[in-house]
Amino acid sequence: MRVLYFGTYERAYPRNAQVISALRGAGAEVVERHVSVWDGREHKFGAGAGTLARLLAAEAQLLRRPPGRFDVVLVGYPGQLDLAAARRIAGERPVVFNPLVSLWDTFVSDRGRFRDGSLQARALRALDRSSFRAADLVVADTRANADLFRALGARRVDVCFVGAEERVFTPGWRRPEEFVALFVGKLIPLHGVETILEAARRAPELRFRIVGSGQLDSLLDARPPNVEWVRWVDYDELPGELRAAGCALGVFAPSEKTARVIPNKVFQALACGTPVVTADTPAARELLRDGESALLVPPGDPDALATALRRLADDAGLAERIAGGGAQTYRERASEAILGARWRALLAELL
Repeated sequence: MRVLYFGTYERAYPRNAQVISALRGAGAEVVERHVSVWDGREHKFGAGAGTLARLLAAEAQLLRRPPGRFDVVLVGYPGQLDLAAARRIAGERPVVFNPLVSLWDTFVSDRGRFRDGSLQARALRALDRSSFRAADLVVADTRANADLFRALGARRVDVCFVGAEERVFTPGWRRPEEFVALFVGKLIPLHGVETILEAARRAPELRFRIVGSGQLDSLLDARPPNVEWVRWVDYDELPGELRAAGCALGVFAPSEKTARVIPNKVFQALACGTPVVTADTPAARELLRDGESALLVPPGDPDALATALRRLADDAGLAERIAGGGAQTYRERASEAILGARWRALLAELL
């Protein structure tokens, strides 16, 4: 099987890198037709003539003759704008879309960049709908997201978890002498940084370490003294951060978007064997069991989060059980070997 990974996708983004790695590990040959537009850009789809010009030039380049023979076109994230070119390149061959997110859901429902019903929101919804309909198969990261993609027009949807890049994230967690609750990620609404900061205020005896920056940076200006903020850590250094932490924090916002996702950070922590604490959501329940492979707390509840963190900090046996259960769940349901076989089987069905 020869897969053409196609588009203006962000090459280093974990979902793209992991899918390519997993498919190659499963014996598929993956070649890339990539034109950089979003790589290294924190704020994607920003308005401006420069972005529009780069995008138009990129789409023209994508329509050139692809490299050699291929059996299926796989459009990476973010790729809503690439489906028209992918469809032309593919001809009679199947086109698969790996969107990760709905643009309408991200920029309207979650981040509040545009008011629902506005011209911009309607345009994003129309773009989602046209791109989802253009694909023979849309692959979602959770069943909860699959339901949204169907509602937005996808003709056929299957599910494959996000996973983690195993060239980077490998086992090695050991319970540290000093407990630190680690959060890694962009500070966007679905992550629930407000809940994390409030839990830190209610558990002043515990240390918190927040790595990342983004839309909600201003909330960190008034962080309590037990919260350390590091704006940036190189990607290859994240496993060291996870292995040294007492636990890894997932997402906690009481939002519809949070309820549909299991973020990269959770899979990366599981791959390292680090205990995970995250919100109890329909998406999280697709993978995790409370008290066995993670501690799950009600979304938006800082008291529950503080209580869960105190339990892990005070009970070494519990921390070890959660770490072991999470690592086993990762191996059995989200490792590159498991996901590579899943991706290959999904593509093979189309052929």
